[in-house]
Amino acid sequence: MRVKRIVTNVATKDVEAAKVFYHDVLGLDLLMDHGWIATYGTDQTMNIQISFASQGGADTPVPDMSIEVDDVDAAYEKMKQAGFAIQYGPVDEAWGVRRFYVRDPFGKLVNILAH
Repeated sequence: MRVKRIVTNVATKDVEAAKVFYHDVLGLDLLMDHGWIATYGTDQTMNIQISFASQGGADTPVPDMSIEVDDVDAAYEKMKQAGFAIQYGPVDEAWGVRRFYVRDPFGKLVNILAH
């Protein structure tokens, strides 16, 4: 037996609210939509990871999820232009990532990063 996929589920009464943040700004594809659930992602191969943390690094809160992008600064500008609340950064961390924290429409703390 091997794990094939790990999916993050966010409970909400407003499934459509994910569209601007995850599709329009981050560019994820809408993979499935049944009205009561919408799944965003990519058809590209994705690594399976699950992390457990006592802090988010640099004495920041533990984010609810991390999303790796190819251009942190472009993602940061798009988030600001879309009006999403930046909570931290962008900053170059000592362990080799550039990142920022942002709140998604559901109040989840999202770590946007690039190695």
